[in-house]
Amino acid sequence: MEEKVIDTILKSFPSISLSEMEGVRLMNRIDTKYTTTSEQLVCFLRLLQKDYYIQEINGKRVSPYHTVYLDTPGLSMYLAHQNGRKTREKIRMRSYIDSCRTFLEIKDKNNKGRTRKVRMPLSSMNSYLVTEAEVFLYEHASFQLQDLTLQVENQFNRITLVNREKTERLTIDTDLCFRHLSSGKEQSLPGLVIIELKQDGNIPSRAKVYLSQLHIHSVSISKYCLGMLLTNPEAKRNRFKKKLTQINKLANYSYGYII
Repeated sequence: MEEKVIDTILKSFPSISLSEMEGVRLMNRIDTKYTTTSEQLVCFLRLLQKDYYIQEINGKRVSPYHTVYLDTPGLSMYLAHQNGRKTREKIRMRSYIDSCRTFLEIKDKNNKGRTRKVRMPLSSMNSYLVTEAEVFLYEHASFQLQDLTLQVENQFNRITLVNREKTERLTIDTDLCFRHLSSGKEQSLPGLVIIELKQDGNIPSRAKVYLSQLHIHSVSISKYCLGMLLTNPEAKRNRFKKKLTQINKLANYSYGYII
Protein backbone atom coordinates (compact mmCIF):
# COMPACT_ATOMS: atom_id res chain seq x y z
CA MET A 1 0.00 0.00 0.00
CA GLU A 2 2.75 2.46 0.99
CA GLU A 3 4.62 1.76 -2.25
CA LYS A 4 1.77 3.13 -4.37
CA VAL A 5 1.33 6.14 -2.11
CA ILE A 6 5.07 6.87 -2.19
CA ASP A 7 5.12 6.58 -5.98
CA THR A 8 2.29 9.12 -6.23
CA ILE A 9 4.05 11.55 -3.89
CA LEU A 10 7.34 11.26 -5.78
CA LYS A 11 5.62 12.22 -9.02
CA SER A 12 4.64 15.55 -7.44
CA PHE A 13 8.26 16.62 -6.76
CA PRO A 14 9.98 18.96 -9.25
CA SER A 15 12.79 17.03 -10.94
CA ILE A 16 16.51 17.66 -11.32
CA SER A 17 18.76 15.87 -13.83
CA LEU A 18 21.90 13.87 -13.10
CA SER A 19 24.06 16.51 -14.81
CA GLU A 20 22.49 19.25 -12.68
CA MET A 21 23.24 17.15 -9.59
CA GLU A 22 26.98 17.18 -10.35
CA GLY A 23 27.28 20.53 -8.58
CA VAL A 24 25.91 19.00 -5.37
CA ARG A 25 28.25 16.00 -5.14
CA LEU A 26 29.53 16.96 -1.64
CA MET A 27 32.55 14.65 -1.69
CA ASN A 28 33.76 16.20 1.60
CA ARG A 29 30.83 16.50 3.96
CA ILE A 30 29.02 15.68 7.17
CA ASP A 31 26.71 12.65 6.94
CA THR A 32 23.80 12.04 9.29
CA LYS A 33 21.87 8.76 9.06
CA TYR A 34 18.33 8.01 10.22
CA THR A 35 16.25 4.83 10.23
CA THR A 36 12.48 4.65 9.95
CA THR A 37 9.58 2.73 8.43
CA SER A 38 7.85 2.99 5.06
CA GLU A 39 4.76 4.35 6.84
CA GLN A 40 6.78 7.20 8.34
CA LEU A 41 8.49 7.76 5.00
CA VAL A 42 5.12 8.67 3.49
CA CYS A 43 4.70 11.45 6.06
CA PHE A 44 8.28 12.64 5.59
CA LEU A 45 8.01 12.86 1.80
CA ARG A 46 4.81 14.87 2.02
CA LEU A 47 6.60 17.43 4.17
CA LEU A 48 9.57 17.60 1.78
CA GLN A 49 7.61 18.28 -1.41
CA LYS A 50 7.77 22.07 -1.29
CA ASP A 51 11.46 22.28 -0.36
CA TYR A 52 13.28 19.65 -2.46
CA TYR A 53 13.94 18.52 -6.02
CA ILE A 54 14.06 14.82 -6.90
CA GLN A 55 16.76 13.33 -9.12
CA GLU A 56 15.34 11.79 -12.28
CA ILE A 57 17.32 9.47 -14.57
CA ASN A 58 15.80 8.22 -17.82
CA GLY A 59 12.33 9.06 -16.51
CA LYS A 60 12.86 7.12 -13.26
CA ARG A 61 12.75 8.67 -9.80
CA VAL A 62 13.74 5.57 -7.84
CA SER A 63 17.09 4.04 -8.80
CA PRO A 64 18.54 0.56 -8.08
CA TYR A 65 22.04 0.34 -6.60
CA HIS A 66 24.41 -2.60 -6.18
CA THR A 67 27.36 -2.41 -3.77
CA VAL A 68 30.18 -4.81 -2.91
CA TYR A 69 32.30 -4.08 0.18
CA LEU A 70 35.94 -5.03 0.55
CA ASP A 71 37.76 -5.59 3.84
CA THR A 72 40.74 -7.47 5.20
CA PRO A 73 40.25 -11.16 6.09
CA GLY A 74 40.29 -10.05 9.75
CA LEU A 75 37.60 -7.38 9.08
CA SER A 76 39.79 -4.42 10.07
CA MET A 77 37.41 -1.79 8.67
CA TYR A 78 34.34 -3.37 10.22
CA LEU A 79 36.05 -3.68 13.61
CA ALA A 80 37.13 -0.02 13.55
CA HIS A 81 33.44 0.88 13.59
CA GLN A 82 32.47 -1.83 16.08
CA ASN A 83 35.26 -0.75 18.43
CA GLY A 84 34.19 2.90 18.32
CA ARG A 85 37.12 4.42 16.44
CA LYS A 86 36.43 8.00 15.35
CA THR A 87 38.62 7.70 12.26
CA ARG A 88 37.64 4.86 9.96
CA GLU A 89 37.51 3.84 6.32
CA LYS A 90 35.28 1.92 3.93
CA ILE A 91 36.24 0.58 0.53
CA ARG A 92 33.55 -0.55 -1.87
CA MET A 93 32.52 -0.99 -5.48
CA ARG A 94 29.19 0.51 -6.38
CA SER A 95 27.12 0.23 -9.54
CA TYR A 96 24.69 3.06 -10.23
CA ILE A 97 22.55 0.93 -12.46
CA ASP A 98 20.28 3.51 -14.13
CA SER A 99 23.22 5.69 -15.15
CA CYS A 100 25.31 2.64 -16.18
CA ARG A 101 28.27 3.71 -14.04
CA THR A 102 30.45 1.67 -11.67
CA PHE A 103 33.09 3.05 -9.31
CA LEU A 104 35.68 1.88 -6.83
CA GLU A 105 35.05 4.19 -3.87
CA ILE A 106 36.90 5.07 -0.67
CA LYS A 107 35.09 6.76 2.21
CA ASP A 108 37.15 8.13 5.09
CA LYS A 109 35.63 9.55 8.27
CA ASN A 110 37.84 11.80 10.41
CA ASN A 111 37.71 12.55 14.14
CA LYS A 112 35.64 15.68 13.50
CA GLY A 113 32.84 13.69 11.89
CA ARG A 114 33.54 14.72 8.30
CA THR A 115 33.38 12.17 5.50
CA ARG A 116 35.66 12.38 2.46
CA LYS A 117 34.82 10.29 -0.59
CA VAL A 118 37.05 9.66 -3.59
CA ARG A 119 36.37 7.27 -6.43
CA MET A 120 37.63 5.95 -9.74
CA PRO A 121 35.54 4.51 -12.59
CA LEU A 122 35.49 0.79 -13.31
CA SER A 123 34.24 -0.92 -16.44
CA SER A 124 32.41 -3.47 -14.25
CA MET A 125 32.34 -5.01 -10.78
CA ASN A 126 34.61 -7.79 -12.03
CA SER A 127 37.36 -5.46 -13.22
CA TYR A 128 38.66 -4.14 -9.89
CA LEU A 129 41.84 -6.26 -9.91
CA VAL A 130 43.68 -3.87 -12.21
CA THR A 131 46.84 -1.80 -11.86
CA GLU A 132 44.84 1.45 -11.84
CA ALA A 133 42.90 0.26 -8.79
CA GLU A 134 46.12 -0.71 -7.00
CA VAL A 135 47.56 2.75 -7.64
CA PHE A 136 44.29 4.43 -6.62
CA LEU A 137 44.23 2.63 -3.26
CA TYR A 138 47.94 3.24 -2.72
CA GLU A 139 47.37 6.98 -3.17
CA HIS A 140 44.11 7.38 -1.25
CA ALA A 141 43.48 4.47 1.15
CA SER A 142 44.99 3.01 4.30
CA PHE A 143 44.75 -0.51 2.81
CA GLN A 144 46.26 -2.03 -0.30
CA LEU A 145 44.33 -4.06 -2.85
CA GLN A 146 46.28 -7.26 -2.24
CA ASP A 147 45.26 -7.15 1.45
CA LEU A 148 41.52 -7.03 0.73
CA THR A 149 38.84 -9.61 -0.01
CA LEU A 150 35.21 -9.29 -1.08
CA GLN A 151 32.99 -9.50 2.01
CA VAL A 152 29.36 -8.42 1.67
CA GLU A 153 27.14 -7.16 -1.12
CA ASN A 154 23.86 -5.29 -0.96
CA GLN A 155 21.14 -4.14 -3.29
CA PHE A 156 18.61 -1.43 -2.61
CA ASN A 157 16.46 1.23 -4.24
CA ARG A 158 17.34 4.88 -3.72
CA ILE A 159 15.44 8.16 -3.86
CA THR A 160 17.80 11.16 -4.15
CA LEU A 161 16.61 14.64 -3.20
CA VAL A 162 18.38 18.01 -3.20
CA ASN A 163 17.18 21.17 -1.48
CA ARG A 164 16.16 24.23 -3.50
CA GLU A 165 19.38 26.04 -2.52
CA LYS A 166 21.41 23.04 -3.77
CA THR A 167 23.47 22.94 -0.58
CA GLU A 168 22.49 19.48 0.68
CA ARG A 169 21.50 16.06 -0.60
CA LEU A 170 19.11 13.62 0.97
CA THR A 171 19.16 9.94 0.05
CA ILE A 172 16.40 7.50 1.00
CA ASP A 173 17.15 3.78 0.69
CA THR A 174 14.48 1.07 0.69
CA ASP A 175 14.15 -2.65 -0.12
CA LEU A 176 17.56 -3.50 1.31
CA CYS A 177 18.97 -6.98 0.67
CA PHE A 178 22.34 -8.29 1.85
CA ARG A 179 24.45 -11.33 0.96
CA HIS A 180 27.66 -12.60 2.54
CA LEU A 181 30.01 -13.41 -0.31
CA SER A 182 31.77 -16.32 1.42
CA SER A 183 28.89 -18.17 3.05
CA GLY A 184 26.16 -17.07 0.64
CA LYS A 185 23.87 -16.23 3.58
CA GLU A 186 21.21 -13.69 2.59
CA GLN A 187 19.03 -11.32 4.59
CA SER A 188 16.51 -8.70 3.50
CA LEU A 189 14.98 -5.80 5.44
CA PRO A 190 11.69 -5.13 3.64
CA GLY A 191 10.28 -2.73 6.24
CA LEU A 192 13.36 -0.62 6.91
CA VAL A 193 14.10 2.81 5.42
CA ILE A 194 17.56 4.39 5.75
CA ILE A 195 17.72 8.16 5.29
CA GLU A 196 21.03 9.97 4.93
CA LEU A 197 21.50 13.73 5.01
CA LYS A 198 24.69 14.95 3.33
CA GLN A 199 25.78 18.55 4.08
CA ASP A 200 28.90 20.67 3.82
CA GLY A 201 28.61 21.43 7.54
CA ASN A 202 26.30 21.08 10.51
CA ILE A 203 23.91 23.76 9.27
CA PRO A 204 20.14 24.33 9.52
CA SER A 205 18.09 22.00 7.32
CA ARG A 206 14.39 21.69 6.60
CA ALA A 207 14.84 17.93 6.45
CA LYS A 208 16.22 17.92 10.01
CA VAL A 209 13.22 19.93 11.19
CA TYR A 210 10.77 17.49 9.58
CA LEU A 211 12.63 14.45 10.91
CA SER A 212 12.46 15.91 14.41
CA GLN A 213 8.74 16.61 14.03
CA LEU A 214 8.19 12.96 13.09
CA HIS A 215 10.40 11.72 15.97
CA ILE A 216 12.78 10.06 13.51
CA HIS A 217 16.15 9.97 15.26
CA SER A 218 19.69 9.74 13.93
CA VAL A 219 21.61 6.47 14.21
CA SER A 220 25.27 5.77 13.49
CA ILE A 221 25.50 2.51 11.58
CA SER A 222 26.67 1.88 8.02
CA LYS A 223 25.07 -0.42 5.49
CA TYR A 224 28.34 -2.37 5.43
CA CYS A 225 28.22 -2.98 9.18
CA LEU A 226 24.52 -3.80 9.01
CA GLY A 227 25.08 -6.30 6.23
CA MET A 228 27.95 -7.93 8.09
CA LEU A 229 25.87 -8.23 11.27
CA LEU A 230 22.92 -9.76 9.44
CA THR A 231 24.88 -12.28 7.39
CA ASN A 232 27.87 -13.17 9.58
CA PRO A 233 26.86 -14.49 13.03
CA GLU A 234 30.54 -14.65 14.03
CA ALA A 235 31.02 -10.88 13.64
CA LYS A 236 31.59 -9.03 16.91
CA ARG A 237 28.48 -6.96 17.67
CA ASN A 238 28.50 -5.65 21.25
CA ARG A 239 28.52 -1.98 20.22
CA PHE A 240 25.59 -2.46 17.86
CA LYS A 241 23.13 -4.41 20.03
CA LYS A 242 20.96 -1.43 21.00
CA LYS A 243 20.87 -0.14 17.42
CA LEU A 244 20.02 -3.57 16.07
CA THR A 245 17.12 -3.88 18.49
CA GLN A 246 15.79 -0.57 17.14
CA ILE A 247 16.28 -1.67 13.53
CA ASN A 248 14.62 -5.00 14.27
CA LYS A 249 11.48 -3.21 15.45
CA LEU A 250 11.43 -0.89 12.45
CA ALA A 251 11.94 -3.69 9.94
CA ASN A 252 9.18 -5.75 11.57
CA TYR A 253 11.37 -8.83 11.34
CA SER A 254 12.97 -11.13 13.90
CA TYR A 255 16.71 -11.84 13.70
CA GLY A 256 17.08 -14.48 16.37
CA TYR A 257 20.84 -14.27 16.82
CA ILE A 258 20.89 -10.47 17.09
CA ILE A 259 18.40 -9.78 19.85
